Amino acid sequence: MPTTRRSFLGAAGIVGLGAAGVTPSSARIEPTPWGIKLGIATYSLRSFDRTKAIEMIKALQIPWISIKEVHLAQKSSKAEVAAGAKEYVSLDLVRAAAKEFTDADLKIMSGGNVDMKETTIEGLRPHFEYAKAAGMPMMVCAPLHENIKMIEALVKEYDIRIAIHNHGPEDKQFPTPQSVLEAVRSLDPRCGLCMDVGHSARAGADVVKSIADAGSRLLDMHVKDLRDFSGSKSTPNFGQCDCGDGEMPFPGIFKQLKKMNYQGCVNLEYEINDKNPMPGMQRSYSYMRGVLAGLASA
Repeated sequence: MPTTRRSFLGAAGIVGLGAAGVTPSSARIEPTPWGIKLGIATYSLRSFDRTKAIEMIKALQIPWISIKEVHLAQKSSKAEVAAGAKEYVSLDLVRAAAKEFTDADLKIMSGGNVDMKETTIEGLRPHFEYAKAAGMPMMVCAPLHENIKMIEALVKEYDIRIAIHNHGPEDKQFPTPQSVLEAVRSLDPRCGLCMDVGHSARAGADVVKSIADAGSRLLDMHVKDLRDFSGSKSTPNFGQCDCGDGEMPFPGIFKQLKKMNYQGCVNLEYEINDKNPMPGMQRSYSYMRGVLAGLASA
């Protein structure tokens, strides 16, 4: 039978796991294989409420989380507003909701993607109050070119980092990692990039080179795999698949991150099979852990 990329690297991973004294059936999984923090963007679990999402994250043995608003509301729903609720949720409720994650021994590394389209400092301020209340040291965000300097001022005031998320060729503001890097080049070092490798590849970027080019401005990552890099909005989920089944150069990505001593998270953002994501997410984490274990034992 032909050897697939997944089976080859999976086999390498098993060897590496054995060398590290860890077996696939171990009750406890190393949270930072080869020094890389494998995290989760909770958007992956958007079809489940906060309690169930926490249960699923614990089952995946992932301690590092980037929280999507569906699991930690910033704004009231339209129905709640119509019934007289304020636009923004009480900060006490935000604190209480965030505590459910930390009480489960999950580490809140960031939140988002947070849409930042307001064009005044005071209009943008509630996002930073929300992040502060939730204990988020960083917000993954989608700003405008016109409000970047205002956001930088709030970054300095609150000491909360922002990582601008690139969204591929459909994004008129920040389609590529390079477009983000150009925008933050002269800003406070707490302003940087959340590189989405899937959207980057679709926009024609060399993913590994873009990581190298970002350097210290690479603050966060969203990872996924694609069967090919030409997916568009007309392609369901942009042609996404479980990690290891597509063309994303994960070994090269991890080697570059290790080379530059990347300290952020590599967050799986699993956007397919939203009603039953666990099998695919488990496969994706097993594949990435296997690649990292193989690299560590090389």
